[in-house]
Amino acid sequence: MYRDLICREIRYKGHDGVEKNAYYAHPDGDGRYPGVVFIHHIPGWNEPCIETVRRLAHHGFAAISPNLYAAYGEGDPDDIGARARAEGGVSDEQMLGDVAGAMAYLRAQPRANGKVGVMGYCSGGRQTFLAGCRLKNVDAIVDCWGGRVIVKDKPCPIDHVKDLNCPIIGLFGNDDKEPDPAQVDKTEEILKSLGKNYEFHRYDGAGHAFFDWSRPSYRPEQAMDGWKKIRAFLAKNLG
Repeated sequence: MYRDLICREIRYKGHDGVEKNAYYAHPDGDGRYPGVVFIHHIPGWNEPCIETVRRLAHHGFAAISPNLYAAYGEGDPDDIGARARAEGGVSDEQMLGDVAGAMAYLRAQPRANGKVGVMGYCSGGRQTFLAGCRLKNVDAIVDCWGGRVIVKDKPCPIDHVKDLNCPIIGLFGNDDKEPDPAQVDKTEEILKSLGKNYEFHRYDGAGHAFFDWSRPSYRPEQAMDGWKKIRAFLAKNLG
């Protein structure tokens, strides 16, 4: 564990080279650190997401969370998130450009070890899955209860799964409705049939957002076990 951290808001170049803000944290010390891009959930770039970046840094990763809602201005994250959702949110292409820019920022840092993973909660889990399929230089992905990976009525991340070229870990609550256990089963079935490097973990007594200490959905025992599995997975695949 790294108790001395450097945490700050930074500017980086996201989709189409547009400068945007992100939250960045890394251990304060000598050494080479693997990177993690954390994609915030649909409610927005709020406190639990910022805390996740610091938590990753505490365990030896240089982590960054790009503000996907930067175009909606400053203010209360809940208000900004609501406004973004009302206007349809961000496109997959913008998200991919913002994530690619954040990955490039991490790799450009002097203490980077060159490897970068992507992690996300909820909608960020879906976007993480898509990033692992669409971006060619992702070293590992962490999908935390990402919904709408499989949908019937429009193109979705699973359509690109043949191009997934990095290990994936997925964590899901068995009481979740989006994704529900049947959707998780189907995703796992497809990953297995294609010979992808994956591990899925399911938790009884947990629903959606069971990591989020700010919501009634928080389940500390399941969350602590999930974090243990995530750290082991990232250490194995990123160094």
